[in-house]
Amino acid sequence: MSHPARRYVSEVRDQQARRTRRAVVTAARDLFLAQGYAATTIDAIAEAAHVSRRTVFNAAGSKVMLLKLALEWAIVGDDEPVALADRPAVKAIQAERDPRKALTLWARTVVDIAARVAPISEVLYAAADSDPDAAELLADEARTRMSGASAFISYLASLDGLAAGLSDQQAADLCWALMDGHLYHLLVSQRGWTAAAFTQWLSDSLAATLLRPS
Repeated sequence: MSHPARRYVSEVRDQQARRTRRAVVTAARDLFLAQGYAATTIDAIAEAAHVSRRTVFNAAGSKVMLLKLALEWAIVGDDEPVALADRPAVKAIQAERDPRKALTLWARTVVDIAARVAPISEVLYAAADSDPDAAELLADEARTRMSGASAFISYLASLDGLAAGLSDQQAADLCWALMDGHLYHLLVSQRGWTAAAFTQWLSDSLAATLLRPS
């Protein structure tokens, strides 16, 4: 008889912990964007999130862990425990059998992610110059991005869609570089391109380079 009650209490506590963590990470992200990584303190994050300093550490850990979570949540778009590979946008790419259409879907997904990630990525790049932990986080992010780029190129290759004379590694390198939110930041945020124009350019440019001619 007591098991449902204990389960309910546990679920309520989990929800409360998740709300607290979300508030802490959101406060950290906003401060990172507003004043930079180095200038943001744990005390300031605690004040902005309306929690104690101890709660900040209990909810998320160190400052670099807060940056990591802010980046990861920006990539997938929320704090749900669902990997990017299991999201509908990626599943749609994997279900597409036409290489050109798959590339178009991939470009749209990359731009959607870049729109969310570009601001916090700029914080990470700046932090990596002076903070070893942030530098390692940046390296981890680059490795993860390469893994995603390689997986996409492997899928295009399985469709016999890659251009002759282009190695899988060269193709993955191009995708890896263009998946970096910094290029989106330069062209959309700084130069005023629309997201649609950037998506079209990304899709057309990669199609011309990566894909076997029709």
